[in-house]
Amino acid sequence: MHIDLRTVSIKPLRQTFDHVAARIGGDKPASRYQEGTYDLQAAANFHYRPLWDPEHEIFDATRTAIKMADWYAFKDPRQFYYGTYTLARARMQEKAEADFEFVEERKLADSYPQPAKQLALEVLLPLRHAEWGANMNNSSICAYGFGTAITQPCIYQAMDHLGMAQYLTRVGLLFEDVGALDVAKESWLKDAKWQGLRRYVEDSFVVKDWFELYVAQNLVLDGLLYPLIYARFDQALAAQGGPVVSMLTRFQGEWYEESSKWVDASIKTAAAESEENRALLSRWVATYRDRAVAALAPIAAHALGDDASAEMAELVEEFNRRAAKSGLTV
Repeated sequence: MHIDLRTVSIKPLRQTFDHVAARIGGDKPASRYQEGTYDLQAAANFHYRPLWDPEHEIFDATRTAIKMADWYAFKDPRQFYYGTYTLARARMQEKAEADFEFVEERKLADSYPQPAKQLALEVLLPLRHAEWGANMNNSSICAYGFGTAITQPCIYQAMDHLGMAQYLTRVGLLFEDVGALDVAKESWLKDAKWQGLRRYVEDSFVVKDWFELYVAQNLVLDGLLYPLIYARFDQALAAQGGPVVSMLTRFQGEWYEESSKWVDASIKTAAAESEENRALLSRWVATYRDRAVAALAPIAAHALGDDASAEMAELVEEFNRRAAKSGLTV
């Protein structure tokens, strides 16, 4: 019996969906990111305007003062759609779980110096509530924003903040017990040094312009809070008691470095669209930067002691350079 095996090449009739081909060309195969992003935003055939906001359609580009000729001009340099996002976070979570397991197995939390442990609990645990606020804000941006290219990453950002709140909770339980969480909640509600940040977070809940909220949360607050806590404070804490806390908060540091690339790319795209966008973004950044610096100053003083003023000044300079690279004048 003779079997003749042959290779047959079948040419597809088309490379991708029509709405994607209209953007990249019909003869080009599309990436999964492009197919999971382009023109997925509902933009027509709405039945009625929402009763709670009759001035706008249920999905409406005019909910922000930022104007874009094409809301799909935004690109995520990470190329995140649901599949790539979950895979990336799974890898980061594996490392985080390994770090927590290492600390638990060797009882490193028990041998951590008490003064450094107390300082870590006082500074890190109240931030659980700030992370929850960031989750709420990015969920709001996703709900009221326009264009999948920018709203899709925002819901991933929201879930990341929720996960980091849970990691901070685990740090508290590892270092002490559930009582530490109650103490941290009382600090967030009543301690004077936390009230500036609490006011910033709660005021952000009622910002109606979703792109302004994007600036206030993802660029400004994250851009000042994360370098302060997970770089400068982390170094100060390591000098006192070793790298245990650094291991338990490695996820936050790596996450910030990754997410900043997306935030910067989005701000740069919006600013490059028009001089009006650039001017408006610059005003927003300057306003929220000054508010965030004032809110973080007492926390920095508690966390860093005498070095706080110099560290905060350096932090603001770094932030200003970052904003300038995105085309803003602050």
